[in-house]
Amino acid sequence: MTSKATRPDLVPWQSSVYMAMHPAAQVLPYVLLVFGFMLTEVVNPQRGLHLLAVGGLSLLAAAWVFCWLQLRHALVRMGVPYGVFYAGLVPMVAVLAFISGWFGFFTIAGYAYAYRLPWRWRLAGVCAMAVVAATSQTSGALQRHTIGTFVIWFAVFLMNAAAMCSLAWFLRANAVRSDDREIALTELAEANRKLEATLTENAGLHAQLLTQAREAGVVDERRRMAREIHDTLAQGLAGIITQLQAAEQASGDQAGWRHHFAAAQSLARDSLAEARRSVHELRPEPLVTASLGEALASVAGRWQALHGIPVQVTTTGQERPLPGEAEFVLLRAGQEALANVAKHAGASRVGLTLSYMEREVALDIRDDGTGFDVSRLDATPAANGHGFGLVAMRQRVEGLHGTLQVESEPGTGTAVSACVPVTAPAAEAPGKPDPAPDAAPGNPDPAPDRVPV
Repeated sequence: MTSKATRPDLVPWQSSVYMAMHPAAQVLPYVLLVFGFMLTEVVNPQRGLHLLAVGGLSLLAAAWVFCWLQLRHALVRMGVPYGVFYAGLVPMVAVLAFISGWFGFFTIAGYAYAYRLPWRWRLAGVCAMAVVAATSQTSGALQRHTIGTFVIWFAVFLMNAAAMCSLAWFLRANAVRSDDREIALTELAEANRKLEATLTENAGLHAQLLTQAREAGVVDERRRMAREIHDTLAQGLAGIITQLQAAEQASGDQAGWRHHFAAAQSLARDSLAEARRSVHELRPEPLVTASLGEALASVAGRWQALHGIPVQVTTTGQERPLPGEAEFVLLRAGQEALANVAKHAGASRVGLTLSYMEREVALDIRDDGTGFDVSRLDATPAANGHGFGLVAMRQRVEGLHGTLQVESEPGTGTAVSACVPVTAPAAEAPGKPDPAPDAAPGNPDPAPDRVPV
């Protein structure tokens, strides 16, 4: 884009006023030369060589102007600068003004030609034409050749030069302001065009982001519902089927049949309640009125009564309230781990350890079952038809920036560890007993020992 540093010099004849007067400007120089010649002959008739000199210079000046106006485009293409025309015109007009002051009227066109010079030469050209004007205005006094007449001429020259140079400066400043406005309008139009394009692009990106957010929300909701169904309905239905099969096998034992039937009924009620809570996004039933440790103990107790496998629940560290999301994730991890033990482990005992640490809470589930090869654990349930429980457990834990570790080998049992970060506990209240004396120096509140997995 054109700027002040690189744009061509501005000239006032490019204004709309000059263009409107363009035909008159083409004829004006000849009219002024003829007018000056006629006044000279009327007021002070010339004869002989004097008349020939005046007429010849007038015709030469007219021919000089005519040739330039008609051939200016060709001359410019040839590299002839405009200053050549002006430098040739000034001496001819100066001689005519010296001979007869009536030729001073030609300075009207002369100043217009001076204003067409590049700015670095324009003021000099105006001053040269001011010399012509001062000469014509004091032509009678100059005939006396005295110091006083020279002083008068110089004063008249200064007045002409000052007035016309000021006009030249004003016209250029006005042209610069006009050009600046044009440049600003051009830049503003370009900025508006770019802004419109940016707004259109942003609208498209916004619509794309909304679509992606909607799709992501749908996927997240599907995953949530899949995890809830697996942890509640699927496990409950599996337990019901197991109890009904056991009741069928114990059809001859009335007490055993009633026991399995009652267990199936209890599982059905619990599954229905959990399904309703999942639909309404409420906290799991064990967490409604109990802490996380109590909820895990309740879940473990029901599981032990249902499957007949002893479960030992241990809590270490200073128990404290946790964010609802953390309690929910750890409770679901415990339920899923116990369900896997019942399905696959063939264990004789299970241990749950809930560890409260300074900035983390971990849940470790251990069993002495058959174990399996962890390296063959497929993270994609669809690949082998099972294993979605561990995937859902991992998704929940990692959704809270936690970690899930599974350690197992065939014949050595399995250990599952779910660890989630939580906010550090508040500072101890005044008057509370100091930490245990066996705390290490420099660590007055060490994290409680975590039962190894």
